[in-house]
Amino acid sequence: MVEAGAWWTLLAAPGLLVVLAALAVAGNAVLDARDAGRPVGVAGAVRPFLGVPRALVAQPRRLPAQDRLLWRTGVVTVPVAAVLSTLVVPFGGRVVADPSVGVVWFNAMEVLTWAGLWLAGWGPNAAFSLIGGYRFLAQGLAYELPLMFALISAATGAESLRVGDIAAAQDGLWYAVWMPVAFAAYLAGVLAFSFLGPFAYPAGRDLAGGVLGEVSGADRLLLQAGRWLWLASGAAMAVPLFLGGGAGPGLPSWTWSLVKTLLVLGLLVWVLRRLPVVRADRYVEFAWVVLIPLTIAQALVPALVNLGR
Repeated sequence: MVEAGAWWTLLAAPGLLVVLAALAVAGNAVLDARDAGRPVGVAGAVRPFLGVPRALVAQPRRLPAQDRLLWRTGVVTVPVAAVLSTLVVPFGGRVVADPSVGVVWFNAMEVLTWAGLWLAGWGPNAAFSLIGGYRFLAQGLAYELPLMFALISAATGAESLRVGDIAAAQDGLWYAVWMPVAFAAYLAGVLAFSFLGPFAYPAGRDLAGGVLGEVSGADRLLLQAGRWLWLASGAAMAVPLFLGGGAGPGLPSWTWSLVKTLLVLGLLVWVLRRLPVVRADRYVEFAWVVLIPLTIAQALVPALVNLGR
């Protein structure tokens, strides 16, 4: 249910998400320019956006035996799911919806991206695109369980699946401090469901772009936008889950939410440029042998703390 007095956030929340995603793209472009030895400035920041008008009017690619309906459904699903995930993310004292299962809603929207990206890979009826879709499914087998245990850790600490309750339960000590494994696993999951940086395997260059290889025009723009929208959404959700929400001294709660979100987003953009792309099979092995046992042990910590009270 949408809270009374918060209807304006129904448009403001997606708008803020778009702004955060644009800032992430601009920041990544600035780092690109610096690494390439080009002048770093406004021109470097706006470079990725110059092709947007051309992409909007470009003719979509047509392939023999393509399933246009499934293809388009998958392309649209990724950014739409990212926007829907923000409905339960509190920003300051405002939230579009604060259901009793807000954490489950966020995770469900993230899982919906599995279906969207798979359809985006299947629909073109092209080999590289299909392999890219399979790669995302394989990658999901590695990151999803650690991500879920990270979410469970935060929910267990607050004894609630309501996102607002989790933020409020961190009064005095953030979960990122005494649940560092869960926090790290969550951030890795954000990069993974955004298929960026070390988790860009589904869109690998060795596959000529993989799931992005056959899309063009507005379809490509939507799929690329979905990646950055998910990165921004994941950064925003990290704040109430692990960083105390809008709590902080001296400033309004919305200011603290914004500052914390920007810091997490900046960290993610920095990390995605510093780590090489990881093959899905290698990350599966690491996840099942190392990461899942660690996140299970981490989830036991708040459970034992609550039992001891």
